[in-house]
Amino acid sequence: MLDKIIKSCQYVVNNSKSVKINETNLDKFIGKIKKVETIENWLAFSPYNLLDLPTETIINFLLVYEAIDFSFWGNPKWTINTENGKEDGSIALLYAILKYIKERKTTDFSNITKEEFKEILKGNIKIPLFEERYNIIRNVSKIVNEKMNGNFYIFIKGVNIDTELFEIIVKYFPNFKDERIYNDKKVYFYKLAQLLTSDILHIREQKEKIKVDYSHLVGCSDYKIPQVMRGLGILEYSNKLSNIIDNKKEIEVNSEYEVEIRANMLVAINLIKEKLENKVCAINVNDYIWSQGRNKTIELKPYHLTRNTNY
Repeated sequence: MLDKIIKSCQYVVNNSKSVKINETNLDKFIGKIKKVETIENWLAFSPYNLLDLPTETIINFLLVYEAIDFSFWGNPKWTINTENGKEDGSIALLYAILKYIKERKTTDFSNITKEEFKEILKGNIKIPLFEERYNIIRNVSKIVNEKMNGNFYIFIKGVNIDTELFEIIVKYFPNFKDERIYNDKKVYFYKLAQLLTSDILHIREQKEKIKVDYSHLVGCSDYKIPQVMRGLGILEYSNKLSNIIDNKKEIEVNSEYEVEIRANMLVAINLIKEKLENKVCAINVNDYIWSQGRNKTIELKPYHLTRNTNY
C-alpha cells in the first residue's frame, strides 16, 4: 500500500490545476535542511511527560489517540484547561486522553459511555466530530480486545519495519482508511496510519534501543504542513484557491482543491528526500517541516479547512 501513495499523488501533481511545486524555493529549503544536525520525531516536542511512561502504555495510548486525532479547526477553537494553561487541537486531545488513561490505568475505551467521553473532552465548546470520535475510539478498543487479545503493543511487538506495521494497522482498523478520487482515479494518503506507524517505531527505537526501519513512509498529508510549505514558497496556489483559503472558506472533502493540496505536499517531501540523495527519511523531512510551524520568521497564511476524519 505504501508504494501506491507517491505513485497516485504523482498523477495528481502531473494534472494539478490549482496547486504547484516551486522547485527553486524547494532547493533553497534543502540548503537549510542540510545544516540541521538532527531531525527529531514530533513526539520529542510533546508535553505532559508522555515519554516517561512504559513503552507498552505509550503505544497502546498512541493507537487510540491517533485514531481520533483529526479536524480541530473552528471559530472558536475547541480548547481545554490543563495544568500548563489552555491548550487546543492535537495537544489538547493528547492531554485529555492521557489524563484519563493515567487516572483509570487503562487504554481500553470499548465500554466508555457517551457521557463519560463528553466529560473527558469537556472544553469551551463541544469538540468537532464528537460522534465520529466516540464511535472510532470504542471500535478501535473492541478490535484490540477481540482480535489482539486486548493488547495492541504485544500484538505488534515483533514488527520493526514500517511496511509490515502499516499493513497491520490498515488491515485491522478501518477508521484509518484515507483515500480520495481524482479524475476517476484512486489517490492514497493514509495520513494517520503513517503517523501511527512512524510514532510507534520512533518510540521503540528510542525507548527499547532496537533497530527499526521507517524509511518507506511517505509523509503525513494534513493541513499544517501545506500551510508551512506555502509560507516557505514551496507550494503555490492559484488566485482562486488562495482567496478561498485566506478568507477561511471551507473546502469540501474529496474536492479537486483538497486532493491537489495533499498530493503536492507529499510529492514535494519525496522530492526533498530524493534531492538529499535519500540520506534522510521522508517521514523525518515531514516532521522537520511540521516543526517549522513554530518558526516565527516564516509568515504563515491560514491553512485550508476541510472537515473530515483523516486529518
